[in-house]
Amino acid sequence: MKALSLKQPYAELILQGKKTIELRTWNTHFRGKFLIHASKSVDHEAMKRFGFSKLPTGFIIGKAELVDVKRYANEEEHKADKDKHLASSTWGNYGFILKNPERMSPIACKGALNFWEFDPSFI
Repeated sequence: MKALSLKQPYAELILQGKKTIELRTWNTHFRGKFLIHASKSVDHEAMKRFGFSKLPTGFIIGKAELVDVKRYANEEEHKADKDKHLASSTWGNYGFILKNPERMSPIACKGALNFWEFDPSFI
């Protein structure tokens, strides 16, 4: 199954249903369910801003469905979705529209860039 690594707290915010668009600088043709991997890299400023002190890192923590990709043509469009992606335009102008987040029991594994294939032998 495909997986996507995200910094904390963004992985957690997706699972809580508070973040429904994931910003990236690259587009994808992939659509469907994927695993959410909380990378070992943490956005400490965002952790404080969203009220988290500690979250799991280095684990697959859930899954979601990528249903579409929105391309932001300008700053106005980007700002209109601020409540959905919770980030600035510096994070990218492609918005991965997510649905059906589901928390899972954590599975320790290394992540990778872009979408990657989860292989249980990575564990």
